[in-house]
Amino acid sequence: MGEKNILAYFKSPEEAQAAAKKLQALRVVDMSIDGFSRYPGTEPADGLPALAGHFGSLSSLVHGGDFTNRSSGILAAADPSASGMSDGGQGGPTGRNILLTAVVDESVHHQALSIVEQAGGMI
Repeated sequence: MGEKNILAYFKSPEEAQAAAKKLQALRVVDMSIDGFSRYPGTEPADGLPALAGHFGSLSSLVHGGDFTNRSSGILAAADPSASGMSDGGQGGPTGRNILLTAVVDESVHHQALSIVEQAGGMI
């Protein structure tokens, strides 16, 4: 039998981990859970400096990260979401920045897809 891959997007790491636990019962060949951002070079920001009035940029406050690349920070600050006036476009923001990647045997692929969807994942 061959192998199939699954890329599923979740709103929180906990949702993805719950799906991963259930997928383990199907003897997953390989699996990972990663977070991502639309802007390169972001690192989680420490909230205390912002509370004291010390922060690098508007984009670091709004997007909750410090940018290691100046160009990424400028790009993020120019995004409509930085103003607080954006609804995220048609359909609103999805908030799905957690990616579960899994490789499963072809014989259990449809069952694995069902598990992911029931756990709140978007395939």
